[in-house]
Amino acid sequence: MTSATAIRIADAPMIQGLAFRRLRSRIDRAADYAAMADVAAASNVFDHIPWVPTGESFAAEFEHDPISDPDIDVILAEIDGTLVGWAHADRAVRDDLWVHGLRGNVHPDWRRRGLGRALLHANIARARDVATDPRPAPPVMQVEVEDTETGALALVASEGFAPVRWFHLMRRPLAEPIPDAPLPDGLEIRPVLPAHHQTILDAENEAFRDHWGHREETPQDLRATLAQPELDAGLWQVAWDGDQVAGVVQNWIWRHENERLGIRRGWLERVSVRRAWRRRGLARALIARSLVLVRDLGMDDAMLGVDSDNPQGALDLYTSLGFELDQRSAVYQRPLDP
Repeated sequence: MTSATAIRIADAPMIQGLAFRRLRSRIDRAADYAAMADVAAASNVFDHIPWVPTGESFAAEFEHDPISDPDIDVILAEIDGTLVGWAHADRAVRDDLWVHGLRGNVHPDWRRRGLGRALLHANIARARDVATDPRPAPPVMQVEVEDTETGALALVASEGFAPVRWFHLMRRPLAEPIPDAPLPDGLEIRPVLPAHHQTILDAENEAFRDHWGHREETPQDLRATLAQPELDAGLWQVAWDGDQVAGVVQNWIWRHENERLGIRRGWLERVSVRRAWRRRGLARALIARSLVLVRDLGMDDAMLGVDSDNPQGALDLYTSLGFELDQRSAVYQRPLDP
């Protein structure tokens, strides 16, 4: 296995054996992604966040990321050769802002020693390094933090980040009756074929353009989705009106996550309806079909995420279909210092 480039972090805490490095070369980095996923999983379980990635899912995400370069945008923190934390920075124009997205995890066993702050500062430094003029929009830095991440909440507040948008994670028990919600006249559900992928991506892009923080997704984003090891596009509900996609719900069953958490759960992701087909009951129909689908596959509950200020009234729709608030998160921003 090849070695990786060591790097220095200016304000790293004094911890015996602590070192920072980049990812190994692409042919040797599977072990790095597996270790990153292990740290993220341990962190999320500790913070009661129902998301457990795998090395394979991280590889699919990072290696196809259109808004960052894993070779220079990922930092690994190790103690005596064991990964204990990582950080990642990306950048994209979202709405009218040039947003530098920052994220990472520190293993619970190594928290409260200054490591999270050092990694955040390294992410901020990376954002400044790539913030060249002229900029396409006013630059800000952005992190998303769950309400259960008490340490991260204190950290971002102390670093001058302020909440700008709130999101809800909602859960629905599948033992409860699922309402009958037929498709609007003239629409039909068709199996997803490879030839449909780009059409579905285009439809989702149009549907999400009026959502907060939207970024146009690209064929590279699509490749990241298709590379996910637990992908089963046969679960997706895609409504067609002739040769046009009217609405989509990407249904996922993350079996590794379910096993780790001891649950049976399905996720309804990227719920979208194009503008010309809204206010006709299509979203309700697609969600109801999705609930029946994951229930019949043996799942006990379904989850989805929603912007609390969604302009299309999604929060009220989900509530009317039996979803209840499970937990909250917020997006925090601060200006990028000159």
